[in-house]
Amino acid sequence: MKKYLLHRGPSSFNVDYENDLNPEQYAAVMHGDGPALVLAGAGTGKTRVVTYRVARLLESGTPPENILLLTFTNKAAKEMMRRAEGLIGRNTSGLFGGTFHHIANLILRQHYAAAGYRQGFSILDREDSRELIESSAADIYKKDSLLPKGPVLLEITSLSKNTGLAVETVVLRRFPHFVNMLDEIGRITAHYEDKKLRLNLMDFDDLLLKWKQVLSENDSIREFYSLKFRYLLVDEYQDTNRLQSDIIDLCAGATKDLMVVGDDAQSIYSFRGADFQNILRFPERYQNTSIFKLTTNYRSTPEILNLANMIISKNKNQFEKQLRSVMKSGELPEVVPLRDVFQEAEFVSSVIMDMRAEGTSLEEIAVLYRSHYQSMPLQMEFQRRGIPFEIRSGLKFFEQAHIKDILSYLKVIINPFDEISWKRILKLIRGIGNISAGRIWNFIRTAANPLDAVNDAQKHVSKKSIEGIGRFLDIVRDLRDEKYLTAPSGAIDHILRNGYEDHLYNNYPNAEARIEDIEQLIRFAQRYDSLETLISDLALQGISDPEDSGSVLPEEKVILTSVHQAKGLEWERVFIIGMNDGRFPSSKALKSDEEEEERRLFYVAATRARNSLCLCYPVSSDDWDTIGLLRPSRFLRELPAGSFEEIRVEVV
Repeated sequence: MKKYLLHRGPSSFNVDYENDLNPEQYAAVMHGDGPALVLAGAGTGKTRVVTYRVARLLESGTPPENILLLTFTNKAAKEMMRRAEGLIGRNTSGLFGGTFHHIANLILRQHYAAAGYRQGFSILDREDSRELIESSAADIYKKDSLLPKGPVLLEITSLSKNTGLAVETVVLRRFPHFVNMLDEIGRITAHYEDKKLRLNLMDFDDLLLKWKQVLSENDSIREFYSLKFRYLLVDEYQDTNRLQSDIIDLCAGATKDLMVVGDDAQSIYSFRGADFQNILRFPERYQNTSIFKLTTNYRSTPEILNLANMIISKNKNQFEKQLRSVMKSGELPEVVPLRDVFQEAEFVSSVIMDMRAEGTSLEEIAVLYRSHYQSMPLQMEFQRRGIPFEIRSGLKFFEQAHIKDILSYLKVIINPFDEISWKRILKLIRGIGNISAGRIWNFIRTAANPLDAVNDAQKHVSKKSIEGIGRFLDIVRDLRDEKYLTAPSGAIDHILRNGYEDHLYNNYPNAEARIEDIEQLIRFAQRYDSLETLISDLALQGISDPEDSGSVLPEEKVILTSVHQAKGLEWERVFIIGMNDGRFPSSKALKSDEEEEERRLFYVAATRARNSLCLCYPVSSDDWDTIGLLRPSRFLRELPAGSFEEIRVEVV
């Protein structure tokens, strides 16, 4: 019988580490035992370091089963292990690699009893979790009570588990709209947790919580895994939350052979529960930590990196480092003031068309923004000019549910026989579903004007919907007033402030972002003095013939994305729009003392560009209820002269 030796000792090395890596990377990869923090600046080869570190450990005789590699996607772990296999010429079978949730599932399948569960527990996906928490609420309170919906309740429980904060604290900090429902939310979430345990169910957050519980409450299990996982590697460490950091500490055990890789300057996910202090205080928690800084950038020109270094230098809480480019010198980043967001959209569109005419592929161009609502004028302008684009920050503006809801209100005022719009807005009323909406429509559609007949619709709904239908009738009645027919922006604001805002808070964890979208629609509508014209123009946006776009290839698309969605990506040419105080940085961040994270977000945005970076900002306010000038972002005002070129746009 043939025998195969799968793992060999350190007698020889296949990989030429010194020649394959630059000196900074080489030092990190060749690190011996003990804790290590690898500060990997943007574009400096972070993935390469992790891959070569795995290869080095295996070639040095470490069995794969003694390595734990934690990443934020399973795809990233598989790719790193695949590359390591290619380097050393053998498989990495037995190595524990994947997301925190993936590894937690593997461990809890072995130690379910220690977690208080029975064998064969099921994992709830987001939809199953939503249904279970809504049924938990229905067990305690009437179904029509004015409680937050399942997605909001889930977000509250998730943040509580991942940050270590009490449910009450999460509500007070992140969902103050429900501060008067603290007792009810507390009872529902507690019942939800009891119900999962009774039904042998875990949601995604439970996987991490129970993993921590098993390690912290069982000395023998903790000791077993701290010995098994002789070497720990953690990718994107700056994005870990409190719970994940605790798990890492428990797994590291006494040996402390832990290497974490990340960039404090790219920590931008506090809204998801990520804790910036994890990476900042790592050397304090782990004595004798070796710190390695990767600063050789292979992505961007020296001019772009100089600007990025200037941006991040203003932050006080950071590990200082200066990125250095290996690329040849290029053009200075541009700063472009524009009249308003509409001229901003026209300018970006014109420059992109010029770039395409000069041979730049649209796929090598991206437009970045702080918040999704800021893309709306650009989407309109791209569509008008026939520039293909792909939205990475969400749905296209007018495909979003909340925008379609608002427009449905307006449509029934202009066309009272619009069945689709009637049913859509009727179903926004608590207690009215498809059947009730259909019954109401069948009653009003035979009238000479359904807007008049809807006043009698209350007789066709259940008692629990009477209050809601009453508020709805008030809104419809108000919208028929001449002042709203000739001021569409006021009509949209009236809908938002008279019930729809509460609907968003009750149903969506990201209600504030949706409100921003609607406020952007209000700004756009301010250009119109006729509700009918506004509705017609918006409808025609999707079907009108585009202007000639310079023979744009249909398979090419400009990327429109928020900065958060752009992290980890890069493009040849990058535009960043909306660089104004209150927009980037956002007004919410400035009110909550999050300026440094906003600056890190700007740094991430700037370092997405390889050869060309253009920063745009409108100088006049487009707020529907405000007249005045907008201030350029404080981040732009901080930049020293000579680090950029200011471009003045002349209107022809």
